[in-house]
Amino acid sequence: MTQTAPSTTGSPSPVSRRLEVLRPGPWHRRLTAIVGVGAFFDLYEVFLGGVLAAALAEPWHLSHTQKSWIIAAGFLGMFVGANVMSLLADRFGRRQMFLVNLGMYSAFSLLCAAAPDVNWLVAARFLAGLGLGAELVLVDTYLSELLPTAVRGRYIAWAYTVGFLGVPLAALLGARLVAEHEIAGVSGWRWLLVAGALGAFGIQWMRRALPESPRWLEARGRRAEAEAVVARIETLNEPGTAGARQVPAQRKAQAQAESETETKAETKTETVPTVRVPLRRMFQPPYRRRTVMWWIFQVLQTVGYYGFGSLAPVVLAAKGHSTTASLGYAALSFCGYPLGSALSIPLIERFERRTLIIVAALGQAFFGLLFGFADAAWLIVGSGFLLTACSNVFSNAFHVYQAEIFPTNLRSSAIGIAYSLSRLVSVILPFIALSVLDDLGATAVFAGSAVLMVLLCLNVGLLGPKTKGLALDAI
Repeated sequence: MTQTAPSTTGSPSPVSRRLEVLRPGPWHRRLTAIVGVGAFFDLYEVFLGGVLAAALAEPWHLSHTQKSWIIAAGFLGMFVGANVMSLLADRFGRRQMFLVNLGMYSAFSLLCAAAPDVNWLVAARFLAGLGLGAELVLVDTYLSELLPTAVRGRYIAWAYTVGFLGVPLAALLGARLVAEHEIAGVSGWRWLLVAGALGAFGIQWMRRALPESPRWLEARGRRAEAEAVVARIETLNEPGTAGARQVPAQRKAQAQAESETETKAETKTETVPTVRVPLRRMFQPPYRRRTVMWWIFQVLQTVGYYGFGSLAPVVLAAKGHSTTASLGYAALSFCGYPLGSALSIPLIERFERRTLIIVAALGQAFFGLLFGFADAAWLIVGSGFLLTACSNVFSNAFHVYQAEIFPTNLRSSAIGIAYSLSRLVSVILPFIALSVLDDLGATAVFAGSAVLMVLLCLNVGLLGPKTKGLALDAI
């Protein structure tokens, strides 16, 4: 069959139309769950750095710099991985990179668990981070390309709600395992890494059944493969499937007829080569403004979002709380992550994405300041919980938003490169934040964070486009 390039005019392609007219059924929900559980391990690893730094500080006699490197090493690996694997996802496909990234993480996380000293642990965490670098980029890209517009935001929010269960779990397991010291003769913190590795391997096995993104296949000129994937999805959504909510047959038939008509028309014309959009397209209208806005956003959001999660146990320890108490308070505070993510589900399709980002960012700034001043246990946990709840309304809104503002041929690369900036800032952040913490205290750390979040709000409000309710082709 003649392979042709997709339209670049912004009008929906045949494959896009067929995906859009499908109402979400059990297949879409299974897809969201499998992808979301994979995000669980990315987020588990991200927030594990602070747990490990707090747990190993005393037994390994860690210096200020060594604690910073334990937190930073994973982020440094993620910075490199986000750049490399997001580009490879646009070149070789979303599904392929989904399998590669969790496989790498699983192997190197086991290597972390075997670490005899801090240098080994830092190196292994860097290598594990390489695998996870593009995980969340792929979650956003993949789901946005397979889900209908009407539920795109809500289902991506569900995926992250599943994923963010990993955050309090990391802290709760950390508190329990650190308190136990050894289990079966093995240090408790090592079991945290083994659990992540084995869980990621299981999810990698489940992901083998995922299809390639039809939009990506079509963008690569592989129309026949794209249509075959869509046909398979349509079959799985037939009314005979329990609980399925299929669109009326005439709508699906109309979309199929349109696809067949366009395909026949294309086979009569000269073959058009696959459209390969160069990365410099990000810096040309209409994407230049979006690219600049999103690069600024990713630099600023890291301080307010990842700063709290990765540094909270260390900040609490610096305030004089024991390691076990610090991890326990952090674990209770981190319960706001999945609950905040769940809260975003009814909000994300009701309000414009950028509006949610701005309101939630202001909430992070306020409750972060409160956490910085807090000394009483109830105020530490309460302000931390509200901060993390706001954080995940913020996070889910921006993950949906970033997947909407770039075209299919650039989507993974554009958001991956921007997202890697957040990982680079995360590498530097522990060194700066812990120095400020030692010299000026927790209040100064969170006051600086609040100022940066206000700047983020101005950036998104002035430069960000509206996307709510619009199909990807229209955006």
